[in-house]
Amino acid sequence: MFVRVFKRGFLNGIQITWELAKAIIPVYFIITFLKYTHALDWISEACQPFMHVLGLPGEASLPLVLGNALTLYPAIGAIEALAMDVKQITIISVMLLFSHSLFLELAVSKKAGVKVAPILILRVVTAVTSALLLNIIL
Repeated sequence: MFVRVFKRGFLNGIQITWELAKAIIPVYFIITFLKYTHALDWISEACQPFMHVLGLPGEASLPLVLGNALTLYPAIGAIEALAMDVKQITIISVMLLFSHSLFLELAVSKKAGVKVAPILILRVVTAVTSALLLNIIL
């Protein structure tokens, strides 16, 4: 019985690792590629004024968009590909905890009969407010 449970757990672990790797590794390489082109510089400069208020570099907008539009796993790959310090990683992580997977979770909420506008506003405002506070505190 122990061998069966161990084998099942091991195979499930390999499967989950594979699923996460399929999301994280491509994004990591794309962001790394963008770092060596002018595309990331352009995105960074366009987002810099707003991101600076939150205590983040302009290129941190990419993980925020990925985390909000998709899931946390591509955002993790993007965060890893960017050279961010501990304060910035903390700020962006807390923001994503409040506002990750917005499209998917709002669709589920709507299907459940909940009004999505208040949920969207609450999650985005909470994410931005937490970033502002952490930028001051840290």
